[in-house]
Amino acid sequence: MSGWDDDESVSEWDDEPELAGYQPHSGRPLRSRRLLMVMRVFIVLGLVSLVLPSVVISVTDASAAAKESCRRWVKYAMPSSPGSRATFEIFGSHGIGWQCYSDDSFGGDQFIASLGLIPGVPNIPKTPIISG
Repeated sequence: MSGWDDDESVSEWDDEPELAGYQPHSGRPLRSRRLLMVMRVFIVLGLVSLVLPSVVISVTDASAAAKESCRRWVKYAMPSSPGSRATFEIFGSHGIGWQCYSDDSFGGDQFIASLGLIPGVPNIPKTPIISG
């Protein structure tokens, strides 16, 4: 009922016809150690050449966006400041990401805003800051 004849054994179907008569190599590897090392080096170089340009472009774009965003924040918060400085801080007091500082005379830099990991257009309030 199962479609198998009782006189056929399962062992006749164990070997694939493509592998009939196959003899493995005599203990020697197919490729030498030197060739395997060269192949691995080329693969690693290929992966690095694919990933590295996108990382460099991402960091460059984030740096440019942080500088422009910081310049706008400093112009809004401290119009008399001569310049601005955006730095990426991992263990900063305001968390991980880009931080904006105003450049003041005699090293009196002041924290202005936290720009986040991916800086963008700043959300500057419409009303000016009134100091007094």
